[in-house]
Amino acid sequence: METLTEKPWFQHYPKEISKSIDYELETLQSYLKKAANKFPQKSALNFMGKEMTYQEVYDSALKLANQLQELGVKQGDRVAIMLANTPQAVISYYGALFAGAIVVQTNPLYVEREIEHQMNDSGAKVMICLDLVYPRVAKVKEKTQLEHIIVTGIKDYLPFPKNLIYPFIQKKNTGIKVDLHYNEKLHSFVDFINKGTPNEIDLDIDPKEDLALLQYTGGTTGPAKGVMLTHYNLVVNTQQCQEWMYEMDEGEEVILAALPFFHVYGMTTVMNLSIRMGFKMIIMPKFEPKDILKAIETHKATLYPGAPTMYIGLLNHPNIKKHDLSSIKACISGSAPLPVEVQNNFEEATNGRLVEGYGLTETSPVAIANLIWEHRKSGSIGLPWPDTDAAILSAETGELAKPNEIGEIILKGPQVMKGYWNRPEDTQASFKDDWFLTGDMGYMDEDGFFYIVDRKKDMIIAGGFNIYPREIEEILYEHEDIQEACVIGVPDPYRGETVKAFIVPKEGRDLSEEKIEEFCREHLASFKIPRLYEFREELPKTMVGKVLRRVLVEEEKKKIKEASGFGEDDK
Repeated sequence: METLTEKPWFQHYPKEISKSIDYELETLQSYLKKAANKFPQKSALNFMGKEMTYQEVYDSALKLANQLQELGVKQGDRVAIMLANTPQAVISYYGALFAGAIVVQTNPLYVEREIEHQMNDSGAKVMICLDLVYPRVAKVKEKTQLEHIIVTGIKDYLPFPKNLIYPFIQKKNTGIKVDLHYNEKLHSFVDFINKGTPNEIDLDIDPKEDLALLQYTGGTTGPAKGVMLTHYNLVVNTQQCQEWMYEMDEGEEVILAALPFFHVYGMTTVMNLSIRMGFKMIIMPKFEPKDILKAIETHKATLYPGAPTMYIGLLNHPNIKKHDLSSIKACISGSAPLPVEVQNNFEEATNGRLVEGYGLTETSPVAIANLIWEHRKSGSIGLPWPDTDAAILSAETGELAKPNEIGEIILKGPQVMKGYWNRPEDTQASFKDDWFLTGDMGYMDEDGFFYIVDRKKDMIIAGGFNIYPREIEEILYEHEDIQEACVIGVPDPYRGETVKAFIVPKEGRDLSEEKIEEFCREHLASFKIPRLYEFREELPKTMVGKVLRRVLVEEEKKKIKEASGFGEDDK
């Protein structure tokens, strides 16, 4: 395939953004060490009123690192982290890296089946998890290579008296009370760290070759794959983010950390960027519009990376006008398409800037974004970042497409993954020459702005989460009363898309939505559970019996058009 020679996007770069950056060849954890040296007494994070300085976070991470090594964790071993956004999540992430381990981020919503697969695929030896999820982890521990589990609770890093009150609130809201009996294999996070020493550990890490992270992403076929991201991949993407947001001042900004750290988007654009730049993170364990509005006003948050559903949730809150949101300077939206109306309304509400970005887990994650303070185009995902080549691969010729020709978006840059963990064939199939194949269809206009036409084939993006129909279908097929099932994504004004399941019951079986939902809750994370169901006598199929998913998608589109008053004659 020919070399990319024309890069029209550079003409729109302001003088403050370099076409190429001189990247620092360092480990990701060096960010925390540098911040602690430069801003030792500056607040690194605020968690529901609990403040921790950069020195305190650094010392805690080092204590954890030394304790992990005491457990036998060696350089290159995998340490799983299954935490909501909390101070413990930050400490665990950098602590594992200081120990020389590879972090395996694990979604706290995962059910036993998903946890078991990820632990076995990664070969993680240690897991750090919330007390609320510990019962799920405990059920699968013996089926994995996990040797030690370190458990923490939200209350552990709350200020007095919230730390005393919270357990009662947690039990009331969740109905879960976990009784823990610690031993040589099950450890209390707080006690574990308190036994450690804040000494630096000598490591021999090659940032370009050695992994910092295994970030799991679902596949349209087969089980979830571990994306191998090196220290250099993540360092590069953090510096690119800094370059793009050039009006941000080191040590001065306050960033709202509502995006989950276990997702690579929140990990890079919130946690890693904050630590590198000495920002203050206002850590939110979950997204609640009223809490976010209050936090922006109280802490004068200046940055708020998020997903469209987050901005929609704020805009639709009845009390939004009662809060002063004028401190917001910039927001980069990701994970799903950003509606223009949401962009405009949010900017009006805050006087800040909200732009859409694009990337994948495999690109650490950001590769393309709109300019925050300069020219942007509505509906576009923006321009490639510094040192990032982007192009459209023509389906007809297999070569680079011309402007405005639709094809597959392909990427090349220092933030692109090393490959998939223990899956050389999948890795090879994801590259053409040295271009990464995104699987997303789009086009580039004459000015170098990129546009998404369609997401990855079959993939559903609901509330910022990537959901793969085949995984849900496989679970549905396990139900004794279901004969056939097909899952698609249908438009949803709040979540972007929502999951709809088409079900063919077995003859004579009494099947209801309630029964299927109950079954799904036992086997799927909550965000993957279908919200809509349609029962049919049969599903559309090809001559060889393959279900025609695209026919169902087209039928749903037609229904939506007819419901909105636009029929075939109105196209």
